[in-house]
Amino acid sequence: MAEYSERFDEALAFTRETHRGQLRKGSDVPYVGHLLGVASIVIDAGGSEDEAIAALLHDAAEDQGGDELLDEIERRFGRHVRDVVNELSDTLEEPKPEWRKRKENYLAHLRSASPEAKRVSLADKLYNARSIQRDHARVGASVWDRFKPGRDGSLWYYGELAKFFKAEFKDTSAEALADELDEVVESLATL
Repeated sequence: MAEYSERFDEALAFTRETHRGQLRKGSDVPYVGHLLGVASIVIDAGGSEDEAIAALLHDAAEDQGGDELLDEIERRFGRHVRDVVNELSDTLEEPKPEWRKRKENYLAHLRSASPEAKRVSLADKLYNARSIQRDHARVGASVWDRFKPGRDGSLWYYGELAKFFKAEFKDTSAEALADELDEVVESLATL
């Protein structure tokens, strides 16, 4: 059993501080719950400490500070974690580019991303898809109102991600996660 070091403890505290006051879209759920959930999926899948830390911080630069925050991540957690977090950011630009173009660019970028970034991205997208499915059961079709592209755009994006991850992780230890993402996305399409 792998035991994580004090770096992981520091990453937990840094994550809490970085995202303090931030909520999940359309809810009153603290955003840190999402980050802990993604890290949990990575840890359960046997991810390294660097991957677990990157999972905790995967939205930090994109949502909370851009390049300056990436520099802080490197100072605290090393170049490798910084690089993975940077790969997981769909943009550091403010204002953010148009949604569809940003997502198309992210999908294209994933093809050349590091294996670590791909695994954390899969965990992130699986967590998000599970959340949409759970929230749909609770609030119905209004769950799609939380997302700029609505139901159709969201299903397009998650469908493309599911196809990519199923091919990418075929015959690997992450294949079950990729299969689950595909199943959840198929389920969402029928709602």
